[in-house]
Amino acid sequence: MRVLIISDIHANYTALVAVLKDAGQVDETWCLGDLVGYGPDPNAVVEEVRDIPNLVCLLGNHDMAAIGKMPLESFNGEARRSLEYHAKVISASNMDFMRSLSANVKVCGDATLAHGSPRDPLWEYILNAVTARINFDHFDTPWCFVGHSHIQAVFMLNEKNDRVTFEQTKPSVALDLRPKLILNPGSVGQPRDRDPRAAYAIYDTVARTWTPRRVAYDVLGVQQRIREAGLPEKHAARIAEGW
Repeated sequence: MRVLIISDIHANYTALVAVLKDAGQVDETWCLGDLVGYGPDPNAVVEEVRDIPNLVCLLGNHDMAAIGKMPLESFNGEARRSLEYHAKVISASNMDFMRSLSANVKVCGDATLAHGSPRDPLWEYILNAVTARINFDHFDTPWCFVGHSHIQAVFMLNEKNDRVTFEQTKPSVALDLRPKLILNPGSVGQPRDRDPRAAYAIYDTVARTWTPRRVAYDVLGVQQRIREAGLPEKHAARIAEGW
């Protein structure tokens, strides 16, 4: 089965469409959360995701705030401004869809899915070997897929010596999956690994491979819509540089 893994779309509809086109035909799509936040297109993104067949979708921390289940004060000032805007403009039907989703860890076959981490699905960033090692004790499947950090990466646990190694994955280079791994597909809408192209991954459940992918999209058009919506300039600037 060929599975599209996406995360952290962050209301960037142009990037999402580019990813869906680039990925081609897939059997299922697993979204690791944060449909909204930061970007200019919350309704278009949620509507596009709602129409994806064979979808598994989690809530991220920005989604939780947008639907009123997390205080906006939990976020920094610029992120809060975007969420306040999204909470006002998201349609009732899109709100209902988001409220139907869960932020809890979900197991799909050999993979555990979480937005942040299996230990703390909403807030914890897995950015280093220490945090990764703690989280390897919080899932029982061979591998775990997480988002939240906006960085394409893999953490590998050597169970013989109990050591964790970290690598930023290379686009279009397939990884052979073996226990025990934590993998991040990167961010569709706001990458933070100095590569502005939209990030995602393809998971092949039969071949047991994980292939990180990148695709270019119209960044300038998204920047223009961010500015027209009166959202923070930082959110326009960073998508051009991938930070």
